[in-house]
Amino acid sequence: MSVAKKEYKRVTTKSLVDMKANGQKISMLTAYDYTMAKIVDGAGIDVILVGDSASNVMAGHETTLPITLDQMIYHASSVVRGIERCLVVVDLPFGSYQSDPKEALRSAIRIMKESGGHSIKLEGGKEIKESIKRILNAGIPVMGHLGLTPQSIYKFGTYTVRAKEEEEADKLLEDALLLERLGCFALVLEKVPAALAEKVAKSLSIPVIGIGAGGGVDGQVLVTHDMLGMTHEFNPRFLRRYNDLYTSMTTAFENYSADVKSGDFPNAEEQY
Repeated sequence: MSVAKKEYKRVTTKSLVDMKANGQKISMLTAYDYTMAKIVDGAGIDVILVGDSASNVMAGHETTLPITLDQMIYHASSVVRGIERCLVVVDLPFGSYQSDPKEALRSAIRIMKESGGHSIKLEGGKEIKESIKRILNAGIPVMGHLGLTPQSIYKFGTYTVRAKEEEEADKLLEDALLLERLGCFALVLEKVPAALAEKVAKSLSIPVIGIGAGGGVDGQVLVTHDMLGMTHEFNPRFLRRYNDLYTSMTTAFENYSADVKSGDFPNAEEQY
């Protein structure tokens, strides 16, 4: 007998935990500006991640490392103004939480106060547990992130799949259980073997959201610009393109340019 899925007028951290308990998958996409957030929210997506991937997608940097806390707050505040239903999760950027738990708390407080975001996300497990504890003790919801952690790219030296070997897989599971014990409301797993991701999801009562982690988890996240086909040069195995905006936008721009140069635009009906 099928169970009716609850529709949430406003998605909260509790909503996500309930969704997992009810076997309801969670949809999550990125947004970095008001217009995109409004469209994503209106489409019924559950969670918007204001990711530090803005460093790549919006600013053209090779890694996520250069983006600043001020820039993350700017993007997050733009997103918050565009939503009515989504839960908004904001990445703490590189350098704002790793070395000093007090700085981590200050960074998280700034994001919550200045952007209006609903929660924060940060990368790592045992190494940053003191930062997580301070943030949670202040009443700020935390989403964890394990597996491939892009802020540590220079440590790993590659964006390849993580936790393929037993030792690293065991540590990942230990870290996931630790994040749940500390009080994180959800966890992102990035580029880990599907079997391991499913094992983690079944071991936790909090939702596990995957990107390149197979279908055995509780939800999925993609970078919106990637799934729309705007970043056409990026082709990882886990990415499904739901549109080809690179081609359609290029065609539109070319047609506009041609119409302007030929004098066809604007025509008599398009002027005052």
